[in-house]
Amino acid sequence: MGRPWSGHVSWSIVDEASDILGADLAHLLVDADVDELVGTARAQMATYVTSLVVLDALRRAGVVPAACAGHSLGEYTALTAAGSLSLADGLALVQARGAAMQRAADARPGTMAAVLGLDDEAAEQACRQAGGDVWMANLNAPGQVVLSGAPEAVAAAGDAARSLGARRVVPIPVGGAFHTPLMAPAEHDLDEALGAAALGAPEVPVVANVDAAPHDQASEWPGLLHAQLTSPVRWRGCLERLAHDGATTLVEVGPGGVLCGLVRRTLPDAGTVAVAVPEEVDRLAEAVPPAPPPPPPRPEGEHLHMAERLVVSPAAGVFSPAERWRENLAGSRVEVGEVLGTVGTEEIRSRFSGVVMGIIAHDGEQVLASQPIAWLRTA
Repeated sequence: MGRPWSGHVSWSIVDEASDILGADLAHLLVDADVDELVGTARAQMATYVTSLVVLDALRRAGVVPAACAGHSLGEYTALTAAGSLSLADGLALVQARGAAMQRAADARPGTMAAVLGLDDEAAEQACRQAGGDVWMANLNAPGQVVLSGAPEAVAAAGDAARSLGARRVVPIPVGGAFHTPLMAPAEHDLDEALGAAALGAPEVPVVANVDAAPHDQASEWPGLLHAQLTSPVRWRGCLERLAHDGATTLVEVGPGGVLCGLVRRTLPDAGTVAVAVPEEVDRLAEAVPPAPPPPPPRPEGEHLHMAERLVVSPAAGVFSPAERWRENLAGSRVEVGEVLGTVGTEEIRSRFSGVVMGIIAHDGEQVLASQPIAWLRTA
């Protein structure tokens, strides 16, 4: 899934992520086979990093989200896209989550199966009839629910679902009972990682899996991500909430196109675009409405006495401060042309001289073109 991107400028995300983790992520994205990727820790990291490569390409094309949501692991990508998670913190959380879920799955093996052609109530009835450890894990779309639990219980629930009128029951090749109480052993390690991460307030609404509602406070997200481990993914509700709040084009970012199919089942009037390869970035850029024009400039006399200036990013990508500014030396002098840091391979040079009041962007943060990086006072 990474091969089409290996020569793209956004592949720099893979190199940067590999340096942060000390791992060969390019191997996972280009060379790993299905036997290697079926392990949840590797599968989650490969999916997250590939999604960030696509996200970076979209940003470079000037496409930014008005709102975000992510299916299960995709919630971490959604928070990264919304500016709540830096690259480094996102990688640390996905690594910790995948490892913790892998240990829980090894301790208590489980599996999942998609039930097609049955409504949510009947699928829940099938779980009860199975009489074992099986639950509804993904409420994906009308007529599509994923069951998760102990293998024998999932098989029994599948038989019950067929007797209740399910059109098909499709096993999903995973090694764990995800989004069920069997994942509870993973909570402690994830909580430790969440406690060490710096989650900021999302810059655009992010609709959560647990309750299908948007949450804009940074303090809410550790609890939501904790609860997501053992709670069902209410994906149908997330899509309906996005549409209710005005979304008309829903974009699947990263490998595959399964989520676009779920959108079409849930919101038949919504536009969908899957972006998994570089050629699809241009297709999306053409599909979304153009950004509104900038406001007209103020008359010159209105800002003759303004003493404050913002230094902005020249491009989209991951921000890294110059060595001098890693400690956010507020009050230090900066001269015209001085390098404050880099975004990807682009240098951020100050167009002004003055005193730095603060470095606004964080080390490792994904920033957009023209996003403020530093605040200066020129007088």
